[in-house]
Amino acid sequence: MTNKSTVQDLTTGSPFRLIILFAIPMILGNLLQQLYNFVDTMIVGQFLGMEALAGVGDTSSINFLILGFCMGVCAGFAVPVAQRFGAKDEAGLKKYFANSLTLSVIISVALAVIVSLLCRNILEWMSTPDDVFEYAYTYILTIFIGIPITFLYNILAGAIRSIGDSKTPLIFLIISLFINVGLDYLFIAAFDWGVFGAALATVLAQLISGIMCVLVIVKKFTILHITKDDCRLDKKCAKLLCAMGIPMGLQYSITAIGSVILQGSVNHLGSLAVAATTVASKVNMIFISILDALGAAMATYAGQNLGAGRIDRIRKGAGASVIIGVTYSVIAFGLALLVRKPMINLFIDKPDPEMVDMAAMHVLITTGALSFLVLVNCLRFMIQGVGYSQFAILAGVLEMVARTFAGLVIIPHFDFIGACVASPSAWVLADMFLVPAFFWVVRKLEKTYNRDAVQQNS
Repeated sequence: MTNKSTVQDLTTGSPFRLIILFAIPMILGNLLQQLYNFVDTMIVGQFLGMEALAGVGDTSSINFLILGFCMGVCAGFAVPVAQRFGAKDEAGLKKYFANSLTLSVIISVALAVIVSLLCRNILEWMSTPDDVFEYAYTYILTIFIGIPITFLYNILAGAIRSIGDSKTPLIFLIISLFINVGLDYLFIAAFDWGVFGAALATVLAQLISGIMCVLVIVKKFTILHITKDDCRLDKKCAKLLCAMGIPMGLQYSITAIGSVILQGSVNHLGSLAVAATTVASKVNMIFISILDALGAAMATYAGQNLGAGRIDRIRKGAGASVIIGVTYSVIAFGLALLVRKPMINLFIDKPDPEMVDMAAMHVLITTGALSFLVLVNCLRFMIQGVGYSQFAILAGVLEMVARTFAGLVIIPHFDFIGACVASPSAWVLADMFLVPAFFWVVRKLEKTYNRDAVQQNS
């Protein structure tokens, strides 16, 4: 039987309290993931040197481009599951979950083959510096081959979260992260497998997470137990899943295209700038990960309340999430002022003072603009959660435009400062679209549900 104490109905009770309680495990999970990435990068820098560090860091934008698409698709596939859970439609929930698994197999295998064949060409197009090229290629090729494993964990974790359980994926993530760090030391320090070892450790740890998700679904969540008939592709289900998942994935990828162009411009500044960007990005992501988790929580919150017809709670939830996010942003900036340089110094055995100063400036500018990211994440994910993924794509296009402009115009004129202001400018531009888009969507939903209520009563 499904353990009802592990699932959470977000359609009743205080939105502020529910959002915080539901988001906390996701926040801890994202923090642990970023702390792992932090340690992973630190191990590479300490054991393999600045060239290997720069090589791994050079892949971050293309990594985000492809794996962001994977995670976006999985997040989108979870939305109809959350909506069916909110509507108390168990049969529909099983059908959507099963079809999402079938589609994930098809998409992940095809994507892994295509990008693995093209990754060398992509790195060449990005003007990856010669002294770090092979490090970058080895690392990203290994990650790309593991794309089906990335899908396995994310699709299952997303389904578990969509029925209100954000704690179980956190537990599995904690276990896999400890395994990941242990494998890092084993593969890099003991076996001397270099950046290949770092990438292989990541893939294997994610595989373990996916297997644990399978086991817990089999043991605890009968609501997610499916049959062969459920897995047979249903045109209606597949169409809705693709309508939710593909735009969500494209939104991540479109945003990342700007990051790829930006990374190419940073590459022209030399390996010192690449290393500084790499280190700053790892520090920034620790602060950003909390807002990413808050946004992901809002997708489930919005999806469940839409399924229950509680449109009034969607508006209230948006207000609560923004208050939570902005409060955190102020605290995060204060912490960044205090700890940015000590954190940066952890990455290299003998840090270059110029690199440290460059990375510290990057961290300070980014964390100072986190309040703009609050609106991007909360509103965008809520819009996606109620089925308007096309608006999220448009917001992603605006972020891409801003980062592309920084890469092609600002960096050539202002050098490294252009890389520092790229993300904040992208968030501001996306907010200019998302804020009015969110209120338009809510008003449209309110009119639709009010009309349906009148028709039912007449």
